[in-house]
Amino acid sequence: MRKFILCLLLPLALMGCSAKSEWASDEMVTRMAYREPGPATLTLMSMISNRSGGGAHTSLMINASQRVIWDPAGSFKHSEIPERNDVIYGVNPEVYSVFKGAHARETYHVVMQEVVVAPEVAEKAFAIARGLGPVSQTQCTTSTSKLLSQLPGFENIGSHLFPKKLMENFAKIPGVKTGRLFEDDAGDKATAFGTAQATKLTTF
Repeated sequence: MRKFILCLLLPLALMGCSAKSEWASDEMVTRMAYREPGPATLTLMSMISNRSGGGAHTSLMINASQRVIWDPAGSFKHSEIPERNDVIYGVNPEVYSVFKGAHARETYHVVMQEVVVAPEVAEKAFAIARGLGPVSQTQCTTSTSKLLSQLPGFENIGSHLFPKKLMENFAKIPGVKTGRLFEDDAGDKATAFGTAQATKLTTF
């Protein structure tokens, strides 16, 4: 596993937050498909500034028939991790660790809010995510709140522009479990994707 994660991190590349379409091949999506054992879940991930306390980015992990991450207008790109229009496929434990670790650094931490849902709710979230992208810059939270508001039990989540507000409303959903990831990589995001990040994550 140590070698796997190190190999994942070395070719990571940062790309601008734009509505550029990505479309991984059927072969790659099928080969990398993964579902986390256990119940269907939704996990809202919010990137929060350690300096101001404000939100910077919103993503949603969906454990349905596959586990994927809806990462609207996100900058997480990797040649070995398939993506189709802001949906990241193949989110096994190693990929999940890499994704979180790439966002948590000296200047930001990641808040993970997980809730168990009915399988059909998770599957609907997966279907909506596949039809939404690609998303334009600054629309990560708006698109995620739009997705959530279409799901049974989440109709009152509201429409939000700012990640922290969506995070606060998501916390009101019954059964939400919250975790936080703090790391001390350099504040520059490009550096956080580099050697220091690779060294740290090889301990998983």
